Amino acid sequence: MLNNKTVLITGGTGSFGKKFIETILRRYPKVKKVVIFSRDELKQFEIRQQYPTSDYPQLRFFIGDVRDLNRLIQACEGVDVIIHAAAIKQVDTAEYNPTECIRTNITGAENVIQAALQCGVKDVVALSTDKACAPINLYGATKLASDKLFTAANNIRGSKEIKFSVVRYGNVLGSRVQ
Repeated sequence: MLNNKTVLITGGTGSFGKKFIETILRRYPKVKKVVIFSRDELKQFEIRQQYPTSDYPQLRFFIGDVRDLNRLIQACEGVDVIIHAAAIKQVDTAEYNPTECIRTNITGAENVIQAALQCGVKDVVALSTDKACAPINLYGATKLASDKLFTAANNIRGSKEIKFSVVRYGNVLGSRVQ
């Protein structure tokens, strides 16, 4: 499925992103390129130490934020598949910093959609959460709005051959080490 494809992972240095990189490298040895898009240069450095370029030439590291549409468009050039995992996901952080949560989780989702449409990406998969089902906090509400944006993007794609999908799962044991 991902062999001979270029994959971009937003939030690529987060708990999901790190595990997904490991999975891609193990299950899809012929993946063309994996672009790890995140704003955390320290975490990118740590992943580069774990996967040195000499052994993993298919990995690319791209510093950027999903709130920055222009940077996201640069990162999406030549990408076949986007896995959108970037989010502010700590409930208490979202409640204390509501504008930042909205900018990342909603505006970031809109930017991923626009970049994908502009760059000819074929598949976009957005990660959601069980907290988006009947949300009781801002995190859940922003992820529900994000889900709606990705679902509706299938209606605005026009003649472009692109598919937007959302996957929703619950809490994952041990997903946050720190």
